[in-house]
Amino acid sequence: MIHIVLYEPEIPQNTGNISRTCAVTGCHLHLIEPLGFELSDRTIRRAGLDYWQYLTVSRYPNWDDFISKNEGEFYFCSTKGQKCHSEVEYPKDKDIYLVFGKESHGLPEPLLEANYERCIRIPMRGFVRSLNLSNAVAVVAYEALRQLGYPDLTDEGHLTGRPD
Repeated sequence: MIHIVLYEPEIPQNTGNISRTCAVTGCHLHLIEPLGFELSDRTIRRAGLDYWQYLTVSRYPNWDDFISKNEGEFYFCSTKGQKCHSEVEYPKDKDIYLVFGKESHGLPEPLLEANYERCIRIPMRGFVRSLNLSNAVAVVAYEALRQLGYPDLTDEGHLTGRPD
């Protein structure tokens, strides 16, 4: 299973969009406090639309609590990462945790330093700060899903009103 971990997210619309991505992909969403909003905030619900019923979400008071309750392969997504997100070979036999930092500051430097061999980044132009958090989550999650063969996802669509 792929897990999306948001470390102290600040913007409800981003978390709402990420929750929608998690719902349609089957990724488990983990939220590490403090949050910059309430989960009942209407902006988070609006961004997630009617996908909340399909979402698995867990909430933790801090990083230590999160790390004590979860195990698998952790990848820390940061503009400071040394490896491209698509160069990593994501394991098929372990849970994969994709960890993203808060919108204003990213992940804490000590956490990145302690896990530098597992820090990954999305290639982008160097003079532009970064992608929006919800876009970054989608890019990295879909690369991991692609490598795993899109487990449990439908890979065909149908036009409305056209016979198959």
